[in-house]
Amino acid sequence: MAKVIFDENSCKGCELCAHVCPKKIIAMAKDRLNSKGFHPAEVADMDKCIGCKFCATICPDVVITVEK
Repeated sequence: MAKVIFDENSCKGCELCAHVCPKKIIAMAKDRLNSKGFHPAEVADMDKCIGCKFCATICPDVVITVEK
């Protein structure tokens, strides 16, 4: 099973990771803001992650790590 880790305080909420995810399991956290005032990305259902790393590849700020 893959694990997606976000550096939430560096996330600017651009949503590129959410758009590129083939399983559509990434969304912006609606209930919290990071230190920059953005809603950070989060994975809704980690069990559905296939570890494709599309999210990490597209992230312009390199805030996503995918572990297999």
